Formats: sequence, structure tokens, C-alpha cells
Amino acid sequence: MSLFNKETLDLFHRVIDNANAFIIFADTNGNISICNKKVEDVTGKNKTEIMGNNLLDLLYQGSNTDIKQQMFKAVLDNSVTYKRSNIFEGVISDRANQDRLLSWNITPILSDSQELEGILFIGSDITELKEKEASFKKIDETIRNIFSSIKEYGLYVTNLEGNITYFGMGSEVMFGWQKNEIIFKHISILHTEEDAKKKLPLIVEETKLYGRHEEEDISLVKKNGETFSVILTVTQFMDSEDKLTGYIFIAKDITERKKLEYRIFQTEKLAALGQLVAGMAHEINNPLFIISGRLEMLLEQKRTFRQVNPDLRIISEQADRIRKLVDRLLMFSRQTHLKLEVIDINDAIDSVLPFLSYQKSLDTKIQIEKDLAKDLPPIKGSLSQLQEVFMNLFINACQAMPDGGKLSIKTSNLQNQFVEIRIGDSGCGIPEQNLKNIFMPFFTTKKDGTGLGLSICYNIIKNHSGVIEIETLVNKGTTFIIKLPFA
Repeated sequence: MSLFNKETLDLFHRVIDNANAFIIFADTNGNISICNKKVEDVTGKNKTEIMGNNLLDLLYQGSNTDIKQQMFKAVLDNSVTYKRSNIFEGVISDRANQDRLLSWNITPILSDSQELEGILFIGSDITELKEKEASFKKIDETIRNIFSSIKEYGLYVTNLEGNITYFGMGSEVMFGWQKNEIIFKHISILHTEEDAKKKLPLIVEETKLYGRHEEEDISLVKKNGETFSVILTVTQFMDSEDKLTGYIFIAKDITERKKLEYRIFQTEKLAALGQLVAGMAHEINNPLFIISGRLEMLLEQKRTFRQVNPDLRIISEQADRIRKLVDRLLMFSRQTHLKLEVIDINDAIDSVLPFLSYQKSLDTKIQIEKDLAKDLPPIKGSLSQLQEVFMNLFINACQAMPDGGKLSIKTSNLQNQFVEIRIGDSGCGIPEQNLKNIFMPFFTTKKDGTGLGLSICYNIIKNHSGVIEIETLVNKGTTFIIKLPFA
């Protein structure tokens, strides 16, 4: 009895014809002896036109086919020579002359004696699949580029060992590292030494246990060694089989927010201190007025012993010094109503500079370097108060350079909204532990300082709706940055 009856053979042919794949059988010379309906539909030829033709001539027609044929033939020859299956992806042209991408499974058909009888080709059209993959990849790439390009955010990924495997464009901007410089370096390079030992392992461990680490306020380190504040979020990085392969780090730069918080805190603290200082100054003024009056009376009396007069004069001088200090305290605490006038900031700076030559304590080896922007719009404010600010900052800068140095003064137009004044020195700089108190009253590192000069400067700039900030490096110098709104 025959293994396949007519009904079975008919079913077999129907299955092949209706298969959603290209099915071709070719002899050892590559000439087609069997093909299904899918081949007819795509090539636009019927079976009588296909049978007996060479496979390569059928699939690769038209121009630019030589290379395609050679590539396909190379894979085909490999299958024939070694009598083993191969997989090959190649582009063919359909009846509309449109390129279709096919994945071919090439299988040699062998006789019982292992002789080659022919080759079976089963091809799957993967054009739409590849287009979707490319589309998803493009969308994914676009989203990643958008996210990575946001300067306030840094996105980077590590493997389980903590080595950086991805470093986004935003991270390059944030940290100053180029991708090729930092890939495969350990993530501890982005953290302070203390945090790398204590905080970082704890963050990673919590992420591993709970899947996500809540936002952590932490300091990170740039390539140049500068630290800055971020909110750091860490998430598990899972592969397609939901297996943990690493960690995703997202850092949001909150430096400006920290500065704003500090300014608000500083303002509130200074306001409270101002009220306290005002009350104390008035209380000191009352007995001081009586003491000064009595001293004047004693000095005017002829019968006062001559040997006592010098002591009385010393007391009077010290009382006068106390009175001047109290006046400065009152000036610090008083919210004065500004008499506004239109001011050219460059002229205001130039009007103060000559007075530096009258300061006996200042070194003559100090070089003054000016870079004043032309055509700056004017501001509105009190000329005398701003002159006091500039004078104070110039003297401080010079005193920070006891062996001489460079005093730099620069003005510029900031965003067409503010005039920016940068007053810098090449002196000793300010230690980090002193920065948070630099504008606080009575805080001073000078031997004879009162600690009120910078506090008064801060209040004057604040009353002009401006801000004053500091950039400093120990043994490199300090720059005070003042921003005042245009009139």
C-alpha cells in the first residue's frame, strides 16, 4: 500500500501553497522544481514561468543584483559543500519593484546514501518586523536623546559590579566627563570619598532589596573635582527575562535650588538679627550718650588734674569708637527707604577706585585690571550706598593679597535684564567652612574687623532687588558676583 494516497498528497500540496512562507525546492544546479503560491504572489510570475529557472535569477532581478546574488550563492555553496543548514537574510524585489527583506532557511536534502538530491529553501518575509524594530529603536533612541540632552539631568547606567556601561549626553554636560573617558570606570569616581564608602553601597543595597530607592539628596563630584548637589534616584535595570543586570542612576542638579534656599535662610536670619541688633544698639546708645556728655564736661573743667586729662581723652576716643560701631549696627538693621536715581554702574565703580590710594594699609604692588562693558543700560538705586558696597569689596580684595596680586573688576550685560559686576582677587581664598557665615554680622577672620562690612553690603544689594554671590578657591582667589536689575 502506498505511503501517501491521492487525498494525502492533495492536502500536502494545499498546505504548501497556503503556507505564509516562501517554499522552493531546487535541484543541485539551483534550478527550481517546486514552489508554492507565496512565491508566485510576490514575484508576479506563475509556476510555468518559474519552474526550471535558476533560483538566483528569479529572486534577484533588475539592477544592482550581482552583489546580492554573490552573497546568497556564497551561503548556498557553503550549505552544499558541508551538507548543513544555513540561515541568510537578503533583500529581493517584489512584483512592484519594492525591496522585501527575507530570512531564508537553506536545507540540503540528502538521499539515504547521503548524496545531495536538492536544496529546500524556506523564506520568511521579515520586512514589516524589521521596520517595526527600526521604528521602536528610533523612538527609543529619540526618547533617550531627549532625556540625555536635558542639562539638569544626568542619566547613567552601571552593571552589577558598579562599572559604568552607559553615560548620557546630559551626564557629560553635568560631570564634565566624555563618554569614552568614563565608560567601564567604577561609579565611585562620581562620588566623594566618604559617600563612596558609606552612602553609595547603602543606596545600591536598598535598590537591590526594594526595587527602587527613593530620592536621595547627595553631593556628586565633577571631573575637575568640584562637588555639587543633586537629587539622586536609583532604579534596578532588568533584562528581557526580568533578571537584574545593573542599576540606572538619574541625577537632578539642584545647585541653584540650594543657592535659593540658602539666600532665603540668610535673609530670614539677617532679618531676625537686624531686629535684635537694633534693640541692642538703642540700649547701648542711651548710657553711651550720658558717658560721652560727662566726659566732655570733665575735659572742659579747668580744675581737672592734668595727669588725668590724657586718660579722659583715651576714654573719650574709645567712647567715640563705640558710637561709630553702634551707628554701623543701626545702619545694618535699618530698612532704609532708597532715594532712587539713575546710575551708570561703570561710572559708580570709577568714582570709587581713586579712594583706594588713600588706604595706607594696602600694598602698592596690587594691579587693578578693569573690563567694563560698553553701552550698559543704567540701573536705579542709591549711588552712595552702592559706592559703599564697591569700596568695601575693593578693600577686602586688596587685604586678601598682602603680598600683592591682581584686583579684577568686570561688568557685563546678563540676559538683557541685569548688570553683572564681578570683583575678584588672586588672594588666599575663603575656606569652605567659612562660606556659610560670610555675610553674617560679627563674623570676621580679620584681627581688627567688626564683621559688619559684608553684612551691610548684603543688605544694600538686597534692598536694590539684587543678589550677591561668591566663587572662591583656597590659595587661588575669591570673586564676588553682584547682579542688579536694569532700570
